[in-house]
This record gives sequence, C-alpha cells and structure tokens, in this order.
Amino acid sequence: MVNVHPIEVESYRILADRIDLSDRRPLERAIVERMIHATADLSFADSVRVGDKADGALIDAIGGASPVVVDAAMVSAGITRYPTTCYLPKVPIAPPGLTRSAAAIRVAVAEYPEGAVFVFGNAPTALFELLELYRRGDVAPAAVVGLPVGFVGAAESKAALLESELAPISVTNVGERGGSAVAAGALNAVVRAVRAEASEP
Repeated sequence: MVNVHPIEVESYRILADRIDLSDRRPLERAIVERMIHATADLSFADSVRVGDKADGALIDAIGGASPVVVDAAMVSAGITRYPTTCYLPKVPIAPPGLTRSAAAIRVAVAEYPEGAVFVFGNAPTALFELLELYRRGDVAPAAVVGLPVGFVGAAESKAALLESELAPISVTNVGERGGSAVAAGALNAVVRAVRAEASEP
C-alpha cells in the first residue's frame, strides 16, 4: 500500500474540486494530476498529450525495471523511488555543433540503444537529439516523457515529438511550460501506479 501524506490528500481534493479529469484513462489521469500537483498549474489539464500506447509502454517499462535516462540532475532529484541516470557529467564540455545536453543523450543512447525510458524536463536540444537518433535508427526507446521548459526550442521540440513516430509512446505537452518538477511528476505517477499494483493481493 502506498502511504500518502494528509497534505497531499488535501491537495488532490482541491485539485478535483477545480478541474474534472474523469474523462481520462486511469494512468493518463494520474500523470496529469501529478503534473498539476507538482506545479499548481491547472493549464496542464489542457496542454498535456499522452499517447494512446504510452500507458502500457510506461507501465511495462517501469514494472520491468527498465533504465530511465534523464536530461538533468534536477529531474533525477525529483524521482525519488526509482533509479535514474543523467549523462551530463560524462560531457564536461560541449563538442562542436552540439549542446552538452544533446551530447549526453548520444552517450546514453550508446549505452541503451533499446528499451530505456527517456525523461526530459529541461533541455529541448536533448529531446531534438533523441528524435534525430531515432530517425536514424540508432535508438528504440521504451517510452518518452518529453516536457522541456523554456522560450527557446521547448515548444518546438515537443511539437516535433508529437509529429514523430514516437508520439504513441510519449507523454508531452503543447507550449513552453514544462520543467524538472513536471517531468519528475509524470514519471512518479507511473512509479506509484506500478507500486500500487504490485501491493495488491
């Protein structure tokens, strides 16, 4: 059984009073709720896009202990009950033509060309790089949580994800909003669902 703090219970009660997510699939609803809970930003209810195969892909991946690659240490810090890896420390200096974040995704893909979950909360260039590597046939993710934040490239990278063949197994949103807390919250919703299912008799 998953223990929930009374403050979180009250937070979810307030959230339910303010917005109706009953038309969502169960895990999709849990993901959106967690993102809103992490930010107090109700706009995610309208902007989030969860692919039609993302629920099953994420549950299978986390339930099967698949590796989770994140684009920033802050995302790792927010995912407290599942191991993650950030490859930025392996790229101390950006190589020519790439950001450190994009280069770090190349390192991650070399280690996990298939079956990893990729979670982005900060770096649009990292998400763009994953999409390019996928286009080349260099990587086959188990699922993608693409929620980078910012005024430069964030909305565009998420639009590219939605237009890609990875869209059905992806969680993303429309627009510039996103961030570490949002990305971690989305993944945490999946981890919680897997743990709750495992604890059922």
